[in-house]
Order: sequence, then C-alpha cells, then structure tokens
Amino acid sequence: MYSSIAVIGFDLPALDELLQRSRVANAEADVTGLLLFREHRFLQLLEGPESAVREKMSLIAEDPRHERVRVLLEEHVLVRQFPEWTMGYAADGALRAASVPGYRTAFDDIDSLPDNQVGGPVASALRELIRWFRTE
Repeated sequence: MYSSIAVIGFDLPALDELLQRSRVANAEADVTGLLLFREHRFLQLLEGPESAVREKMSLIAEDPRHERVRVLLEEHVLVRQFPEWTMGYAADGALRAASVPGYRTAFDDIDSLPDNQVGGPVASALRELIRWFRTE
C-alpha cells in the first residue's frame, strides 16, 4: 500500500479515465487492488505477483503526475484481499458517510514519518481500512 500526492488536478472525468486505463493494465499484469483519492492524495493497495507489483510501483514512482510516493505497508500474503478487483475505487463522500475504520481524516501522521519508516498506528489503520473494504 502506498500514498502519493497528485501533482495535477484530478476531476471526476480524469479520475474515471485513470481508473479505466489502470483496470485494463492491471488485468493484463494480474494485479488487483484498491484506490482511494481525496484532497489530491492517492492511497492505493496493489496485490499480485511480486514482480508485477514492483513493476507497477516503479511506474508510479516515475510518473510525473505523482510526488512523494511512499510505501506505507508491504506484506506478503497467501490470499489476495481483493481478487476480483482490477482496481476497486471509493469516493470520499461515501467513505465519510460509512464511518470506515482506518479512514484518514488527515495525513499529518503519515507526512511526519521519515521515508520508509511506517508502522504503529498508521499500519494498524491501514489494515483496518483493508479489512473494512474486504468485508463491506
């Protein structure tokens, strides 16, 4: 799971186009996951073969539309969390209304962490968020 800041503005049509292209590319690479976008921030979970996920992360890190790409949670799991989702997506308003555990109301705690040092409450919140999406 990583976070990044969008350098360009994404309105709903631009985000829909990004999702459409990502879903096709992810299906071809056998990558599944979840994308959240709020206040110019991406929070994305990618899962699949390690080489495919690392390739996607390299592309994202080099993409000029992103800055401050940070891996927040990296785990090897035996079973995918979202095997049917080439890229699941949820809008900010729906998440707020649902009182999602682990939902970020601010990013101060993530921003204040040194690069490559994430754990504790941030990792716990991310795991709760993943569990909620998986079951809901």
